[in-house]
Amino acid sequence: MSTRSGKRRYDLSMEEMFEAKIEAAAKVIEAADAMLITAGAGMGVDSGLPDFRGNQGFWKAYPPFERLGVSFIDMANPTWFQRDPELAWGFYGHRLNLYRNTPPHDGFRRIMNWAARTEFGCFVFTSNVDGHFQSAGFEDERIIECHGSIHHLQCCQPCTREIWSAEPVDLAVDAESFNAVGHLPSCSRCGALARPNVLMFGDWNWVPQRTTSQERRLATWLEHVAGSRLVVIELGAGTAVPTVRMTSEHLASRFGATLVRINPREPQVSAGHISLPLGALESLQSIDKHMQ
Repeated sequence: MSTRSGKRRYDLSMEEMFEAKIEAAAKVIEAADAMLITAGAGMGVDSGLPDFRGNQGFWKAYPPFERLGVSFIDMANPTWFQRDPELAWGFYGHRLNLYRNTPPHDGFRRIMNWAARTEFGCFVFTSNVDGHFQSAGFEDERIIECHGSIHHLQCCQPCTREIWSAEPVDLAVDAESFNAVGHLPSCSRCGALARPNVLMFGDWNWVPQRTTSQERRLATWLEHVAGSRLVVIELGAGTAVPTVRMTSEHLASRFGATLVRINPREPQVSAGHISLPLGALESLQSIDKHMQ
């Protein structure tokens, strides 16, 4: 009896601690003059996008690659566009179609509503190439896609530093072979194969000009909001590719901002910051309830 009672008190204490974290996050966000949103792959999972965490996650989403013994890291390599263009565009063409046809989850809207109440609004820094922040209505001029965008193309060579829209691309993908069917995108300047303007593993030919321009706009915005109350909200960014987490921590430290880290697997933060061990959508909904 005493053990069960003790366990109930312990559970209640843990629940109270968690509620306190949610409330603390809500208060920090409500008090903010500006918001920096940093997001990794976990942000898209609640929209129904596949989780590429580990080979099993990748192969669950793309069974043909398990039969080939090809991992995500193997496939996300620009050499495939020379070795097997149909397979390369089967992989990226399928993802392009998936990202186009999957609506962003409701958490995006909630963040936009919070940002609208602040003096300086928000800026987004994301490693995701899915374009979901733009689809959800965030200003394109206030987004950095540090790994590029699948909705933009470049020459595979590249013969030019030009980057252009992938909107005309409409590829069918064979479900068995996962090969793209039909005419593959090409460079209008030299006629060579085109590829997504996405930073891949071992990628020396990625054209970074679009992302570089985005970085300059973020630097200008940060100068503008310096001295104001900035909050950094990090969503679903893991340690395997730590670009987003490192950016969150660096900018929070530089501008004296509170970091709200939302991550169900790796929520750890240093003292003075807020850790929420939940998925993106659940956390954003919980915070929103406290704010209302």
